[in-house]
Amino acid sequence: MTWGAVAAGGAPAEAAAACSAGVESDFNGDGVRDTAIADPLATVSGQKEAGAVHIVLGGGKGVTVLSQDTPNVSDSAETGDRFGFSLAVYDANQDGCSDIAVGIPYEDVGTVRDAGLVHLIYGSPSGIGQGTPSLGIRQGADGLLSNAYEEDDWVGYSVAAGTSATGIPFMVIGIPGEDSSGLTDMGFAAYVYGVNPSATTFHQNTPGVWEDAEAYDRFGATVSATDRYFTVGAPGESIGTVAFAGGVQVFRPSLNTDNIPAPLYGMGQGRTPGPDIAAQTDDRFGTALAMAPYRPSGATTVTDAVLAVGVPGEDLGTAVDAGAVHVYHIKADGTVALLHWIDQNTDGVEGEAEAGDFFGQRLAAVNTATNVVSTAATVRLAVGVPGEESTEAAPEAGGVHILPAIGAPGASDAWLEPGNGIPSGPAPRTYAGIGLGSSPSLLYVGVPYGPADGHAVHGFPWNAASGSAPTQTWRPGEGGIPATGTAFGATIR
Repeated sequence: MTWGAVAAGGAPAEAAAACSAGVESDFNGDGVRDTAIADPLATVSGQKEAGAVHIVLGGGKGVTVLSQDTPNVSDSAETGDRFGFSLAVYDANQDGCSDIAVGIPYEDVGTVRDAGLVHLIYGSPSGIGQGTPSLGIRQGADGLLSNAYEEDDWVGYSVAAGTSATGIPFMVIGIPGEDSSGLTDMGFAAYVYGVNPSATTFHQNTPGVWEDAEAYDRFGATVSATDRYFTVGAPGESIGTVAFAGGVQVFRPSLNTDNIPAPLYGMGQGRTPGPDIAAQTDDRFGTALAMAPYRPSGATTVTDAVLAVGVPGEDLGTAVDAGAVHVYHIKADGTVALLHWIDQNTDGVEGEAEAGDFFGQRLAAVNTATNVVSTAATVRLAVGVPGEESTEAAPEAGGVHILPAIGAPGASDAWLEPGNGIPSGPAPRTYAGIGLGSSPSLLYVGVPYGPADGHAVHGFPWNAASGSAPTQTWRPGEGGIPATGTAFGATIR
């Protein structure tokens, strides 16, 4: 295979003077937000599950489809790669155009199966991927990341990105299948930083990182980031003898004397006060993570963050795997406080906790107004509930809760489900809520499964009422989006 511009500390894309800085997810630099919608199971050039990402340009300027067969993207589409399994958007080379990091955890490196790869594809005034060739980030002697590539490492299973408070662009890459010290799937994470990218890797045996590495911790299965903090989930973490209880580590995006991002705080379900502090087998705390900037009262700018942690395996009474979400306040001094425990039995929250709901399997969070003190109206949280069924005829139809991330969860919540807000359905095994994304103005709800004619991404205002119709919809076969699609909307940015 041809790797092209695989990173080895190489130069980034050249700056393009025509890009208009300041708009999030603006890949062509025209000052209008664009939307990235992945279909990681798409067939490309006859290769099943090779994967593709659809860049829908704002202002009705068309659609660009990215894959490993796109010019300026190294390698080629291959069966089972799942290009677009994870996505992150940031301005990696600080030219004013947004760039996209595409996780491909099932990429084979030579004959090494599912070693994984991340493509960093640069935006430009002529379009995403139209300028400098993509930067491939992977393990190996000729890659940017340390350690040899191995079977089932899954580099790029998760990605998150941002620009630190000191102006340094950074990306966090999850490598949950990494084996080390005789421990299967203990997991690693990589921190890639700077305009001319450098990288460092870390894990749970790195100084200052909470807990010891164990087999099947899968550290790096989930990641999330703001400009001041990032988090890494280890949903397989064992707490004492309790297997798959789960854990999360919070970091600052700045290197310490150990040459890793500075660890702030590690926690499992029992590390902070709450209604159920006992870690239980298969809770999988950290299966989903979402962060939003938080400006507390008295602050003149954003200094803190809100972190939501999904615990989809939480049992509530006899309701096995009903699920829950913990919401934390990460403070400027590096401490963490629990804000809420949320489940479908929480006062005022619509619905009722039931076995197999998996409340918290996916999360999205936003601060819609970072220039003012944060309130329940501006810091919002979306919780995917893919196992929800409103009728016996539509098992696992799924749904989405929209809630305040600060303030009483039931005070201004809303519920969307297929046939009630989400236009298609209800139908069996639609798993609505399995694809979530966010922008300051819209919550993106992907419907990648269920009946093919219902596959779409729907945009809802963050203050939408229960059952509200979407204000924007993207579908295969409409608006320049190719008609073919297998899991359109599985990941959205």
